[in-house]
Amino acid sequence: MPANASLFADSDGELAATLRLQFWSRFALSELTHHEWEALCDGCGSCCLIKYIDDDDAEAVVEYTDVTCQLMDCATGHCQHYATRQEYVPDCIQLTMENLPNMMWLPSHCAYKRLYKGQELPSWHLLLTGDAAHTEQQMRAANVGVAGRCVSEVGMADEEMEERVVTWVQP
Repeated sequence: MPANASLFADSDGELAATLRLQFWSRFALSELTHHEWEALCDGCGSCCLIKYIDDDDAEAVVEYTDVTCQLMDCATGHCQHYATRQEYVPDCIQLTMENLPNMMWLPSHCAYKRLYKGQELPSWHLLLTGDAAHTEQQMRAANVGVAGRCVSEVGMADEEMEERVVTWVQP
């Protein structure tokens, strides 16, 4: 990554605004620009998986399935309509600084969760490597991401979803 700043493509493939140098370590999450906030996402797609959350106890128990939102392209692991997803799926959760404290069900590798908890980015994160191919390879090696191993919720009964709990996503 260049010493001064990095340019990233946003979800629509357009060039995002210039990101401040190492913004994730220099600024509080609440101080990030929209583009910096979006750049934290590693694109794993785990937040789009159907999950069961039992929060009756002091600490919530989360079970992820391999069933994903109807907008997910299961081959690539990317949302087909990210920028306008709530037009298609009105109850799609938009992760914000305000609701992040209530979303500790996010996977343990999630940059938002890690930074919120005072942890560092995973070593394979694109913001650290500056190399998308290397990051993708390292994510696969770390068993992170839904690409190639999820199925769409379209046409699936709730009972069938309940049988599809996986252990490859760690909250």
